[in-house]
Amino acid sequence: MNAIVALCHFCELHGPRTLFCTEVLHSPLPQGAGNGDSPGQNEQAEEEEGGIQMSSRIRSHSPAEGASADSSSPGPKKSDMCEGCRSLAAGHPGYVSHDKETSIKYVSHQHPNHPQLFSIVRQACVRSLSCEVCPGREGPIFFGDEQHGFVFSHTFFIKDSLARGFQRWYSIITIMMDRIYLINSWPFLLGKIRGIIDELQGKALKVFEAEQYGCPQRAQRMNTAFTPFLHQRNGNAARSLTSLTNDENLWACLHTSFAWLLKACGSRLTEKLLEGAPTEDTLVQMEKLADLKEESEGWDGSEGEEEKSSTQPDGVEGRELSKCSADMSLMSDCSNWNTPRRLSVWFDLFQVLGASAFRMLAWHVLMGNQVIWKARDADLVQSAFDVLRTMLPVGCIRIIPYSDQYEEAYRCNFLGLSPHVQIPPHILSSEFAVLVEVRTATRSSLYPVLFDDEQSLSKYEFVVTSGSPVAADRVGPTILNKIEAALTNQNLSVDVVDQCLVCLKEEWMNKVKVLFKFTKVDSRPKEDTQKLLSILGAAEEDNVKLLKFWMTGLSKTYKSHLMSTVRSPTSSESRN
Repeated sequence: MNAIVALCHFCELHGPRTLFCTEVLHSPLPQGAGNGDSPGQNEQAEEEEGGIQMSSRIRSHSPAEGASADSSSPGPKKSDMCEGCRSLAAGHPGYVSHDKETSIKYVSHQHPNHPQLFSIVRQACVRSLSCEVCPGREGPIFFGDEQHGFVFSHTFFIKDSLARGFQRWYSIITIMMDRIYLINSWPFLLGKIRGIIDELQGKALKVFEAEQYGCPQRAQRMNTAFTPFLHQRNGNAARSLTSLTNDENLWACLHTSFAWLLKACGSRLTEKLLEGAPTEDTLVQMEKLADLKEESEGWDGSEGEEEKSSTQPDGVEGRELSKCSADMSLMSDCSNWNTPRRLSVWFDLFQVLGASAFRMLAWHVLMGNQVIWKARDADLVQSAFDVLRTMLPVGCIRIIPYSDQYEEAYRCNFLGLSPHVQIPPHILSSEFAVLVEVRTATRSSLYPVLFDDEQSLSKYEFVVTSGSPVAADRVGPTILNKIEAALTNQNLSVDVVDQCLVCLKEEWMNKVKVLFKFTKVDSRPKEDTQKLLSILGAAEEDNVKLLKFWMTGLSKTYKSHLMSTVRSPTSSESRN
């Protein structure tokens, strides 16, 4: 994460000061930060934790560290600093952590070396401890602008027996230029920074209680109420944070915490490039996942329902489980529908079935008729459905992968059956169903080109029958003709045909959206609808049936969006 985390302190003598800051470097260390950086040279401490290697290296000292420098270097002069304003002692090398995974360095010192960064951190420090304060002066707050960056600030108090009011005021600030990213990181930063603050306050409280037990300051101050307060403190107006917490390794621990905070906060949020609005398939998948999550939460929260389900007959339970598994497979395999591995089965299936049988099967799939597969191999049936359902929108797919009894068409349009299952005669003769029987093939009935023991399709022969066979001279839906043309074109590679099928489905889904808004939302007359279908190139009977069936696969999100748009006053005024 491109940000700076800093610890700030309000000094009673010098006002707001930056005590310690950690920044991210994506390039080599700044000038002077790597002097004498040969292996094993000038390394004082080295430890490895969570993939980050921390080391302490000699650097040319900034003015804040007490070394001589030209007047143009950032940072206050040594004469303007006291013990309470200084974190690292003069000559301290600072801390550098190397992230081996990303080659990023996390550098900690009292002030940034870059003058512009120093000015940004200095201004954020002053604002966090003066004007930008939440009610009670202790807690988180957000402020900033495009020029000086945006700041997440958390102010807090540290107990000090020698301070005015027995406490000193500090803040931890996170500065970055990305406002949206910083706001989205608010809950994460609040929890982690609050943990750092609690640890500091806990250590300081122990020191405070021990000092009060040994020499109570409240009674002593009451006895010297008329003596100037600063004079009575015998020069102890400024105390370092290491003294307040009695922790000599405080700055090393803060460096580790700040470096981890920057790394973790940068890893928890990732940016994704969206090339357009979500497709209907994506919206339907999200809705199905939400429904499955609600159902699973309902099952986990009701023990009575679990006991009731355990008493159901095996057949009913099997059907419900198969439906649930189908929905889960629909979600898990959606990312692999159009991969070259799946598409190669398209070519094999087209060649094994033959042109006429493939056309009949694909016609019934596109029209929404019930597709029944009878086979002994349940995996073969599932793989066939994985291929065929890529022709349809996700919302139009209802699959029962494998069942021991026939299921009605309203429950599923893809049904897998074992060979011994009896199909009702009226289904076999129906024009709204197609049956694919998978039989074990003999070598003489196989295509020689496809005979390969490693190819699963070469072991079977497929018999496609229907009560309403598709005539060879029938025009059929336009999308089917284009799919056949793509599969039979020898000049097209697998990847090209893949994209062709995706584009065809998106093209016809857009036509479905136009028709839905025109007929269901705007309620146009039939004459206008016919004109629209002609403009869309879908006036033929099969194309109209396809559009009406695909209309059932539109997402609830899209439908509700159209309905809310129509009901809004602005839309009604614009139509009038």
